[in-house]
Amino acid sequence: QEGLAGRSIRGEDSTAQKAADIGTIAHYMCECDIKGMKFNPDDYDRELMVPAQKSYDAYLQWKSQTNLQPYKSELPLVSNKYRYGGTLDMMLIKGKLSIGDIKTSNGVYQDYLIQLAAYGNLWSENFPEEPIEGGYHLLRFSKSGDLETRWWGDLSEAFEAFLLMRQLYDYDKKL
Repeated sequence: QEGLAGRSIRGEDSTAQKAADIGTIAHYMCECDIKGMKFNPDDYDRELMVPAQKSYDAYLQWKSQTNLQPYKSELPLVSNKYRYGGTLDMMLIKGKLSIGDIKTSNGVYQDYLIQLAAYGNLWSENFPEEPIEGGYHLLRFSKSGDLETRWWGDLSEAFEAFLLMRQLYDYDKKL
């Protein structure tokens, strides 16, 4: 569609790159909020800041409506049992510990659920004394700056899918 409309699909001026930049900025704004850091909008292109700010404002609205409090963020973890790692966007608390992940895309895809489930295992393996009882939150920013939120209480089937994919990864290396 982009090519048919005469827009570049590659390079730093492409629509996809601008959408990625908007998402990266919005994600960083959220991270600054979670970590109590100051965000400087002057470091970014004004054209990108408008939708990024819209995304961030939507995040703040969601945060106030849910009363979820950030607990930890950008936490790199490793699973010794299954030999994989990942960096959790945020852990959230509202009476019960939950996982939050931020994505920038046009939709919610099944691999997001699989990734969240793998993050849940990383947390459980590294912090068994702090169980995830509040489920899994996904915050998805669109390239226009809209926010979609989803919640799942249990992703055990998604983790089973992850384990099968992890096994396929090992077979692929052998073949």
